[in-house]
Amino acid sequence: MVVTKNISISLQFQEWAIKHQITLLYIQPGKPQQNAYIERFNRIVCYDWLNQYAFSYIDEVQNFATFWLWSYNHERPHMGLGGITSMQKLALGTNTLL
Repeated sequence: MVVTKNISISLQFQEWAIKHQITLLYIQPGKPQQNAYIERFNRIVCYDWLNQYAFSYIDEVQNFATFWLWSYNHERPHMGLGGITSMQKLALGTNTLL
């Protein structure tokens, strides 16, 4: 399932979703809080690195994004999680070390 804004999306994306049996759900217009976690994540991505760097090649963006996401989950304390990382929170919930 993919939740997206209630805007027109490309036919190519719709075909991809159908091919992979993925349901597309749309939030109500003017209600970004229905997709709050993704909206927050997108804001962090934009402010933390996307608006601060100029990339020449898509490979640079992909490599940077991979590194940044690993760092975000493993090294960055999250105030909503009581100041621990996402991976620490996951380990607490599963009683295993990652």
